[in-house]
Amino acid sequence: MLETPPGWEARGKPPILFRRFTFAAYGETRAFLDALAALSEETGIHPQNINFGTTYANVTLEAADGVDLTEADAAFARRVDALVRSA
Repeated sequence: MLETPPGWEARGKPPILFRRFTFAAYGETRAFLDALAALSEETGIHPQNINFGTTYANVTLEAADGVDLTEADAAFARRVDALVRSA
């Protein structure tokens, strides 16, 4: 079974990883979203769903194969986490 990255929730069907990121101001939220877009273009992996408000972004990553979450899914989640730490 996949070890869920810290801060992320593994959820049911279809299998997904979910995380809510919070920020102090809209500019930080926007910078995160821009960095996430760049990461997605670089890797070819795109979150299934992103919703956001002024100071938060919810990110949902669906299992790449649609069946099971894999280490590749967890690795992408960890790269998303790194975007927050580098901002």
